[in-house]
Order: sequence, then C-alpha cells, then structure tokens
Amino acid sequence: GESDGVANMANLAALIWSFVPDLNWAGFYRMVPHDGGSELVLGPFIGNPACIRIPLGQGVCGTAAKSGETQLVEDVHAFPGHIACDSASASELVVPVIRDGQLIAVIDLDSPNKGRFGDADARGIEAVAARIAGRI
Repeated sequence: GESDGVANMANLAALIWSFVPDLNWAGFYRMVPHDGGSELVLGPFIGNPACIRIPLGQGVCGTAAKSGETQLVEDVHAFPGHIACDSASASELVVPVIRDGQLIAVIDLDSPNKGRFGDADARGIEAVAARIAGRI
C-alpha cells in the first residue's frame, strides 16, 4: 500500500537482488524531462556506482526505453552502443515499466555471467514491472 515511488523502487531493487542469483547490479532508471525531450536518470539500485544519465536509444537501457520493448542481451560486449558502467557486466536484462501507455522507468539487471538471463527471467520481470507500474 506504500505510495512513495522512490521507496517502492528501492525495496523492489533490494528484493530482486535478494532473490535473483548471479547479479552484479539491480535497479531502476527513471524517465525524466530533459531539454524538451526525455532521458533516463539513475534511480534506486544495488551494485557498483552507475551511469547517471542515459539518452534514449543509447545502450541497452536507452534502447529498451526508446523501443518500449524488453532487451535480453546475452553478451553486452556484442551489443552495438553498449554503455559500460561496470566492466564486470557480461549480460543484461532491461524491462520497460509502462503506466497508462507511457514509459516511466526501466528495470535494469546486470550479471557478470554471459547468457545469465533467459525468456523465463524476462517474463518474470515483465510481470513485476506491470504489477508495480502504478506504485512508482
């Protein structure tokens, strides 16, 4: 029943970190207005310090935000335009969080293991994103 979005994102990042094995980063990037458009800005997370701002269409998170589609990347080093916030990351799962037809954030999970994420992971995090969209 908590209505504070930042608190809910923080607890969800901690919950994912606790229950999803083999992660080195779990958290959110929030969609915020910027220079007449929008960009992703770092939200609550667990892991090493991260990139603060990501333009739409850049990197895995920016691609997910611009397309509105989940990005499941087995090898981030083979992803065109990958933004290496943590050189230890090898695979990534980014899921858009959409409320009332608008992208409001992305959930970003990184792993030091190539191929860590599969379709079941994507479906599970998509279900979480749909469930929490009204609370962040």
